[in-house]
Amino acid sequence: MRVLIVGAGTGGLCLAHGLTRAGIDVEVFERSTESTDGLPGYGIHLNANGCKALHDCLPPENWDRFDAVTAPAKDIVRFHDEHLRQITARDGDFIASESDPIRHRRAVSRLALREVLLEGLNPVLRWDKTFVRYEQPPGGGVTAHFADGTTAAGDVLVGADGSNSRVRGQYLPDLRRFDVGVFNVAGRYALTPDRAARLPTPLTEGSVNNIVPAGPGWMFVSTWYTPRRWADAQHDGSHIKDDAATDYVVWAYAAARAGYPAGVEDMNSDQLRDLVLDRTKDWDPTLRSLVADAVPGSIAPIPLRSMPTLEPWPASTVTLLGDAIHNMTPMAGVGANTALRDAGHLRAALSQAAAGDGDPVQAIAEYETRMRAYANIALSQSLRNARTAGAEARLKRSAFRTLLRVAEAAPPVKRFMFAAPKDRD
Repeated sequence: MRVLIVGAGTGGLCLAHGLTRAGIDVEVFERSTESTDGLPGYGIHLNANGCKALHDCLPPENWDRFDAVTAPAKDIVRFHDEHLRQITARDGDFIASESDPIRHRRAVSRLALREVLLEGLNPVLRWDKTFVRYEQPPGGGVTAHFADGTTAAGDVLVGADGSNSRVRGQYLPDLRRFDVGVFNVAGRYALTPDRAARLPTPLTEGSVNNIVPAGPGWMFVSTWYTPRRWADAQHDGSHIKDDAATDYVVWAYAAARAGYPAGVEDMNSDQLRDLVLDRTKDWDPTLRSLVADAVPGSIAPIPLRSMPTLEPWPASTVTLLGDAIHNMTPMAGVGANTALRDAGHLRAALSQAAAGDGDPVQAIAEYETRMRAYANIALSQSLRNARTAGAEARLKRSAFRTLLRVAEAAPPVKRFMFAAPKDRD
């Protein structure tokens, strides 16, 4: 079996490792010309599903390197009012409850994770390859066409080319993202030791903090600590960016799009900073300082978009994974984990078909059925969280804050309210 993967992102590279380990011929085509093009400077949290997929796909030496460059991550979500008074908290600390060390929740720099995923794949990576279209010959298989005039033929084509996927555009042209009506302004605050000492513990311990004011708006605040072991694990540190070892408080102010001024998408970093400061002028000074003293140029507008619920489609020799099929808002924090989960399941399905001379289309059908089930859960959760953050009606906001206070006073209500979907591989 020969598999063509369009896109060298997290999910595509994870899948390439898994298929290569299974003895399947793989090529990865990436439109970027360098391995770090457009890569954000901070990190992500990987949950049990994401870690399991990586462990199943990566060669042992890559997994060991991944293990060395990650740090334990808390699974605590706090809710505060705009004066930083805690309303309630959900403490689902994964490390304390998970017995399998492979599944422990971890924090990892995006650049460090990318280095782990790129390691060993040079023979199958094709840079500066912009996908244009594909053809499916009557006899089976698929041929990919690229902007430089070259083509590649295989048995399966996997679109792992992100939220604006060209593969999806041809394969499922009616499946499009929609604007959820909520707009984020996000930035980062460099966390020096002096600054950390002045901030309250909940903002620096690594938990996710939700600031829920009485009126419009919402703020997410969490500290990103760069795992120190990353630098020690590098064979050659010359490629590491200057800010790679900097700790940050990452924040995002969310509100209904209708409440922002026209042209907010075109505002520069300073204008966005002043806009958020004006909208939070009655908030706690500590929260406002995160905005006022954000890293220059780091504040950016982020319109939130999402895929709709995924309905079944006929399987073929073309399939999709990650943001290419289930791009979601960042409000549930599971986008990268869901992409890795896709890679793990698609690897298993195609490997089984290749080992038994099975039909790759049937293997893809099984993968897509399973993927749609957990992806729809993630899409629903992230969309619900985004719309809650963007709620403008004061009565709805008051009711939500009251519910949080009831949950804090009544543990059974809290357990019910924060019960996570039973959705784990």
